[in-house]
Order: sequence, then C-alpha cells, then structure tokens
Amino acid sequence: MNYIKHLTGFFDRVAKDKLLNPTHVSLYMSLFQFWNCNRFRNPISISRDEIMRISKISSKATYHKCLKALHSQGYIKYEPSYNPFKGSHVFLFNFSDDLKPLPKSASSNFKPVIEQVVNKSCTSDETSSEQVNEQVVVPYINNTNNSNDLNNSNSLNLGEQSKKIEEDVIARNEAILSTEAEEDKEKKLREKKKEFIVTSSAVEKPTIENVKSYFQKNNFPELEAQKFFNYFSSIGWLVGGKTPMVDWQATAQNWILNAPKFITNAEPNRPKQLNTTTEKDYSEPL
Repeated sequence: MNYIKHLTGFFDRVAKDKLLNPTHVSLYMSLFQFWNCNRFRNPISISRDEIMRISKISSKATYHKCLKALHSQGYIKYEPSYNPFKGSHVFLFNFSDDLKPLPKSASSNFKPVIEQVVNKSCTSDETSSEQVNEQVVVPYINNTNNSNDLNNSNSLNLGEQSKKIEEDVIARNEAILSTEAEEDKEKKLREKKKEFIVTSSAVEKPTIENVKSYFQKNNFPELEAQKFFNYFSSIGWLVGGKTPMVDWQATAQNWILNAPKFITNAEPNRPKQLNTTTEKDYSEPL
C-alpha cells in the first residue's frame, strides 16, 4: 500500500468533513502509526493508554467519543473487546483509491519549468514567445487574483500600520523618559543622603572628659556621664540606631531629663508590710 496516497486521501476527506476536529485527526494519526508498525495489516490490536499517550488525549471520555466518531464516519472499524486483558481491534480503510487522477488535458497544460526552457531553445523565437505567453496564462496553485487582492489590502492597511507604529514609538519614548526621570530623582535622593551622612559624620565626637564636665555643670553624677558615653559609643553615636548624632549636648540634656524616670521605675512599689528589718518582733501578730 502507498501510505503517501493513503494520507493524501485521508486529509482530502478531513478537509471536506465538518464534523471532525483536531482531536479526531490526532487520534487517527496515532492509529495509523500502529497500523504502519503492523505493516498495514488488519485488524490491529490497540492499547488505550498507549494511544492516549501518543495522541496527547488526557480524557478517557474524549478518547472513546472520538474513537466512536471515527467509526461512525467511516474512517475506521472499531471492535471493542470489553476485556482489560485483551486489546480492542481496529480496522483501517485504504483511502489511496479515493484520489481521482488528473485528466490528460489538465495535466498537459501544467508543464514544468524545465520543459519550458527546452521548448524555448528548440523552437524559433516567435513560437517560443507564444508558448511562454500561453503558459503564463495557465493558473497556478496560488491564484494571481488572490495575490492582487492581498496586495491591495496590504496597501490599504499600510497607513493604519504606520500610525500604529508611530503610536508605539511615541509610547515607548514616553515610557523611557518617565523611567529616566524616576532614575534621576532616585539618584538625587541618594546623593542628598550621602551628603547628609558625610556632613553628619564630620561632626566631632565628644570625649569622656567632655561628657563628664557637661554632666558636672548640670549637677548630675559622674556615673550617669559614664553610662551616657558608653551607650552611644557602642552604637556609633547614632540616634535611634540609624541617623548620626548632630548635637551630643542636646542628647545629653535629654538623657539628664529622662534619667529620673528610669531611676524611680527601677524599684517597683512593694507593700510596706512585706518590708522587714532586723529589729522586727516576730511575737507580734501580722
């Protein structure tokens, strides 16, 4: 069997059949592969899982529906076995005989390019020009009228296409300009932050003697000055752990103002009756 003619006849029937969809064609081509492996002998025993894997059909309901449709449309003959241990049988028909041969008159009009060159070289100039003119009039697979229509439609759509291209270019340019403006803003903000960090870091950090003298002027103990100096030295003289300190004296003043709160809150309020002394008389009732 000539499988090329068979497939040509099959696709000829598929083009005319409006009831088939791509899933039917995929299923038939999977069955054809099994038939080819069986050397085109009928019937062939098929496996549902294997056919579904090759045809890329994931639903069993779709598989059975398409198989029955191919059977009812006369593409195959399906004989289910209803036995999980025995494969179903499928007969495939030969469609190579469905192709109708071209008539001799039509086949004689379609001469290849090689024959045109040979005829032109063997005959005179007049006869060759007549042959070329006649052969040019013969319609080819791609119709010249359709090509002219396509050219006209393309010429009509050139204006619209150019407008769309211009609009796309304008939109892209606006997007690029907006992104560049945003990048410039971000760069300026980064530069400002860097300048702020540089200027703030340029401020001289106080020494322990400066802190002690400042606390003594404000009548505050030296121990608190040592705590203040150790705390801010450990965090790099940053306020809130993020921004560098600009005025350490203002920070020290806040430390002095808030220190009494931490001192009073350090000792919780306990009931007086629970406080004991060495002179307590344990013979007295509570």
